[in-house]
Amino acid sequence: MPSTRGTRGIVLNAVLFLGFWTAIGLSFASQFRLSSAQIGNPVPWSQAISFALADWYVWAACSIPVMAIARRFPLARGVWQQNVVIHLAACTLTSLIYVVLRAGVGQFQASVAGDSRPYRELFEPLLVKTWHFNAMIYWVIISIVHAREYSQKYHEREVNALDLERRLTTARLHALQMQLNPHFLFNTLNSISTLMHRDVAAADRMLVRLCELLRQALDCSETQEVSLQQEVDFLSRYLEIEQTRFGPRLSVKYEIDPATLESRVPNLILQPLVENAVKHGIEPRARPGTILLKTGRDGGWLDLEVRDNGVGLPTDGVVESGIGLSNTRSRLEQLYGTNHRFLFTNADGGGCSVRIRIPFSPFRDNPS
Repeated sequence: MPSTRGTRGIVLNAVLFLGFWTAIGLSFASQFRLSSAQIGNPVPWSQAISFALADWYVWAACSIPVMAIARRFPLARGVWQQNVVIHLAACTLTSLIYVVLRAGVGQFQASVAGDSRPYRELFEPLLVKTWHFNAMIYWVIISIVHAREYSQKYHEREVNALDLERRLTTARLHALQMQLNPHFLFNTLNSISTLMHRDVAAADRMLVRLCELLRQALDCSETQEVSLQQEVDFLSRYLEIEQTRFGPRLSVKYEIDPATLESRVPNLILQPLVENAVKHGIEPRARPGTILLKTGRDGGWLDLEVRDNGVGLPTDGVVESGIGLSNTRSRLEQLYGTNHRFLFTNADGGGCSVRIRIPFSPFRDNPS
């Protein structure tokens, strides 16, 4: 049993089909009425409309098998030579069928008007006058069907291409994330290994924090984007590990705009930047250093900044891109294309500043 939606679709298509041919009929009725008036032989609107609608409603009936033939025998590359022969034969047959049907309708109209006319008297003039016009209408219908079919196929190819691109992007992002997680884990384990020779209790605390981090990372392992709140929570746990490792040499400051916490951000986008700041900004120096995490919103943009007060950028301005930074850059390109910024600059007062600007998008765990 067809669904209500399917029935409505059939009814709508039927109404549009009939409306299309009615509009053509009324257009030709107007032209017939005006042209007859100009030559001094006006006809009533009722007569003009009845004759024009009879012409085009017969074509509406003939167009149904013509459209089926167009779909069954397309004039496509590789098959058009044999199919064009079929269409030439179908064109001839359709023109003849139209004349047969139209002559019958004309005889009926004449009888209603009280004018009994022989069928042959209507058939022969129609055959002579409308044959070439009928052939033209046949090919117009064929062209419209082909144009619609090509449009639908192009749209389907476009949708499939977009779906394939989305799947490929997701696969690439997942591969980048799979590279990043072991990289982060190995670096953290290396920090614990280093600390165990100096402070076993501190190393034990780091192991506890690492377990918490791994649990959180595994919970979001299949997620490409999280809320900024989740990203900051994860980062704070990571920085606790680093503070345990460096002790008083490392302090952390947060300047988080509360309006940004529900924004959507790539999962683990900030941890490689903080790791880079610790490795190249804090670790090479003996004196204490500070890591600043800052977020803000500028209209439709979300701004993220990781800043240190360490040694700053190299004099040649070239930043070493390890796995973390390379993956960060690649993930931003995959997710946002050219619609983002990823900049390294020397911070005011010394040190390095890394800024990311991405579109602001509120994150909802359960989108409706």
